[in-house]
Amino acid sequence: MSRAGFENRHDAVLEAIGREITHGDLAPGDTLTLEHIQNRFGVSRTVARETMRILESMGLVTSRRRVGITVQDAAAWNVFDPRVIWWRLDGNGRDTQLRSLTELRVAVEPLAASAAARNASAEQRTRVVELGARMRGLGERGLLADFLDADVAFHTLLLEASGNEMFAALADVVAAVLRGRTQLGLMPRQPVPEALDAHENVARAVAAGQDRRAEDAMRALLGEVREAMVPPDTGQLSLD
Repeated sequence: MSRAGFENRHDAVLEAIGREITHGDLAPGDTLTLEHIQNRFGVSRTVARETMRILESMGLVTSRRRVGITVQDAAAWNVFDPRVIWWRLDGNGRDTQLRSLTELRVAVEPLAASAAARNASAEQRTRVVELGARMRGLGERGLLADFLDADVAFHTLLLEASGNEMFAALADVVAAVLRGRTQLGLMPRQPVPEALDAHENVARAVAAGQDRRAEDAMRALLGEVREAMVPPDTGQLSLD
C-alpha cells in the first residue's frame, strides 16, 4: 500500500473510532481488539495498531497486556487535542463543549492580548492591525471562508505574540473551535458589526502597546460570545 493509501485508511479508521468514543457509542470499559478493527474496516494490522497508538496518545483508550485495548472515561481524554475537540463539537455534547472552550478563551485570551501589547514585535503589531482591517472587509462582504482564515490568524498571532509559551500552545485549540463552529454550521451568514469593531479595538490597542486597553477589549469581545452564543431571532452570531 502506498503511503497516501495508508494515511487515508488510517485516517478513516481513526475518525470512526474517535467519534464513537467521544459520542458515547463506545462506553468507558468497552474493549477493542486489533483483530476486530482489521475485520470491521478491512485494514491491515499495521493500520489498526497505528490507530490504537494515536487514540491512546489522546487518552481515549489504554492498552495493557492480557487486558487488551480499553475505552477510557472522559476524565482521561486529552481535551486540548484539536481532533478530540472537533469530535466533541460534532456530537451530542456540543453545547457543553462550546461553553467549556469559550470559558477557557475568556480566561486566557484577554491576558494574552495584554501581554502581546507589551511584548509583540514591530512586525506583529503591524500585522495584527492589518488582520483586523482585513476581517472587517471580508466580514462586510460576507466572505466567511476567508474571514475564518483571517480570524484564526488574528487570534493565533496574539497568543504567540504574548511571549508566553503556555498561551502560544493553545493556538491550535482556538483554531479548532473557530473552524469547528464554521464547519458545523454554527456561524452566522454575516458577522455582526460589533464583532468587527471589537477585533479592530484589540488590534489598535496591541499595536499602541496599551496593555490594559487590549485586555479590556478582548474581554469585551469574548464576553459577548459567552453571554449569548445565538442572539434570538437575528440569525447572527458574534464571530470571534
